[in-house]
Amino acid sequence: MNVDALQDALAAEHAAVWTYGLVSAFIDQQAAAVAEGANAHRARRDTTERQLRDAGAQPKPPAPAYLPPTPVNNATTAIAALITVENDACAAWRGVLERTDDTNLRKSALDALTNSAVRATRWRKAAGTTPTAIPLPGTAVG
Repeated sequence: MNVDALQDALAAEHAAVWTYGLVSAFIDQQAAAVAEGANAHRARRDTTERQLRDAGAQPKPPAPAYLPPTPVNNATTAIAALITVENDACAAWRGVLERTDDTNLRKSALDALTNSAVRATRWRKAAGTTPTAIPLPGTAVG
């Protein structure tokens, strides 16, 4: 198990949980999707912390706050922030996949990457962004 890669994934989960909390004040129409995303990232964060402890590592705590790519002040900028954190989570979990041979961790990382990719696609669709789906989630979006 690569603890550094798992710590990076945990950091992405912390950022996602924080960002979903931030955007909940700006997205009324898709409140259920925001709640689902927040709950999924909380659960993944908790699982990742357990995996790190099981490996004998101390999980890194969340930052006090995170800086979205642009100021969040309406639904459009809120959705853009969600797309960013989902893409960041994809990249972090892809990093775990590339750095471990542990079967259970690979399955968990693949599930996390897939779930974040699906959420990112849904948010891109809501934003009217093209392409809606990207090939090879977790790689640079061009």
